[in-house]
Amino acid sequence: MKNPYLYGYLPLFTIILFSFTFGIFGVSESLQFFQSIGVYNGMREFLSDLELRFVLLIVFALLFFMVFSALKLIGETIHELGMLFFSKDKEGQTIHAARGGYVIFFFGAFASVIGIQSWILLIAVFLTTTFCYFIYYVYKMSQYMSVVGVIGLIFFEVLSWCLLLALIVYAIVKLYNGVIASLPFV
Repeated sequence: MKNPYLYGYLPLFTIILFSFTFGIFGVSESLQFFQSIGVYNGMREFLSDLELRFVLLIVFALLFFMVFSALKLIGETIHELGMLFFSKDKEGQTIHAARGGYVIFFFGAFASVIGIQSWILLIAVFLTTTFCYFIYYVYKMSQYMSVVGVIGLIFFEVLSWCLLLALIVYAIVKLYNGVIASLPFV
C-alpha cells in the first residue's frame, strides 16, 4: 500500500534548500558590498569573519524562507482556486494527483547549488523548475478535466501570476518614485 503522505515533507525541504542557496549567494554579495562601502572592517571589530558570515546566512536564509513560503502559499491558492472554477472533480482526487510534482521542485532545489555564485543561474534554475512543475501539473490535471477546462486553468493561472507580478512591480515603482521625489537634492 502506498502511503499518501509520502511527499508531504518535500515542500519544506525544497523551501529550505532554495532558501540556503539564495542565502549563500546573498551573503557573498553583501560581503562584497560591505567591503566596497568600507563597513566590513568595522563589522569585523565585533564579529569574526565566520561569525559574520553565519549571522548574514541566517538573516538571508530566513528572508528567502519567508518569500518562498509565501510563494508556495499563493501558488497553492491559485492552483486550488483554478481547480474550483474549471474542474469537475467532486471527491478531491486532483489534489492528490499532482503531489508527485513536489519531486520536481526538490530536485530543482538541489540543482540550484550549481548556480550559487550567479543570481542569473539561481533565478534560471528556479524559473525552469517552476515551469517544469507547471507543465507536469497541467498534464496531471488534464486527466480530470475537459480541454476547455485545461485551457481555462492555464489562462487563469498565467493571468493570476501576471496580475500579481504587475501589482508588485507597480508598488515598487511607486515607492521608488516617492523616495526619489522626497530627496532634497533632486
